[in-house]
Amino acid sequence: MTQNLVTGSDRSHLMPTYARLPVSFVRGDGVWLYDADGNAYLDALTGIAVCGLGHAHEGVRQAIANQAATLLHTSNLYEIDLQARLAERLCRISGMENAFFCNSGAESNEAAIKIARLYGHGQHIDNPLILVMRGAFHGRTLATLTATANRKIQAGFEPLLPGFVRTEFGDMRAVRATTKNTKDIVAVLLEPIQGEAGINRPPKGYLKDLRKHCDEHGWLLMLDEVQTGNARTGRYFAFQHEDILPDVLTTAKGLGNGVPIGACLASGRAAGVLGPGAHATTFGGNLLACAAAHAVLDAIQEDGLEARADELGQRIRQGVIDGLKGSNLLNEVRGLGLMIGIELAEETKGVVQAAMDQGLLVNCIGDRVVRLLPALNMSDDEADELVSRLVRTLQRL
Repeated sequence: MTQNLVTGSDRSHLMPTYARLPVSFVRGDGVWLYDADGNAYLDALTGIAVCGLGHAHEGVRQAIANQAATLLHTSNLYEIDLQARLAERLCRISGMENAFFCNSGAESNEAAIKIARLYGHGQHIDNPLILVMRGAFHGRTLATLTATANRKIQAGFEPLLPGFVRTEFGDMRAVRATTKNTKDIVAVLLEPIQGEAGINRPPKGYLKDLRKHCDEHGWLLMLDEVQTGNARTGRYFAFQHEDILPDVLTTAKGLGNGVPIGACLASGRAAGVLGPGAHATTFGGNLLACAAAHAVLDAIQEDGLEARADELGQRIRQGVIDGLKGSNLLNEVRGLGLMIGIELAEETKGVVQAAMDQGLLVNCIGDRVVRLLPALNMSDDEADELVSRLVRTLQRL
């Protein structure tokens, strides 16, 4: 397949922070991306769970165009009706009480960390601690990098921030042991399903047990749903599979379908922690981003995409299992909704490029896991085509 590349001189002014793949896309349509030579690629990654409605979605496209023709940005010095209405919709969907809008998942997690620290100081704790998990990924700002459990991406950025203590994900005994041995914990921050660690799901009932533990100790339960939110797992938020309510909830990625927007929502004792002047953002929640997010919510609700994500996820997972049956390639297929991890028996080296050669976009996390994050509104035929191309790729490797 011909790949249209940017020349070396054109790239020379970019900081070399990415090992970019050798293809550049110029157009998208639904689940398909096209390069300058017209080659089509089935996008099973959607900008890393961002374009949940696929590319060039009619509703999002029209909302952006209409808003761009009217007003883009005024700042949070003034009332923004679209932002207030978006907060109301997200709170109604989630059961939370209020929202702060920002530009990314890392920023939404920064807001959560600030809420936890301010909450702790309100409890007269001088050095409040946040319990975080091994395998976690919360972002790349200094605070969220510290909360993240990846030594490779932390290296060279020391000193990292104090105020975090780490325990095992999905293990309530480890949480209780850490509680017993550590004073001044005021909150726990975790992903309901760990994305960057390999699509790791905790045992059933874990979030309920953690909710009870937080209540017993006066902690805030803070859930990072940057990747799992916006119908990705078959419910609007992943915590809704266990029928609990967090104190703080963060999301981003799929909320704007490619337009940068993040949100930090709070409820109960966390809802009143941030007051005027306690936190701010220049671009967060501007009119363009909120217009895009409203269009995303409209599509998810009107098209029944929560249930559709659950249905498609089951179809794809079973298709991969059936397609690789009898081979020695597969260890496990796991996930929830359209957040899927395919753990191979051997290392995934070469899988991404081999899949691109088949016109399929995936990525790999860790040494053995192929990650799929396809669009929530793909057709059955497109889901089957995804499976066919992936199985063919893995068999040929």
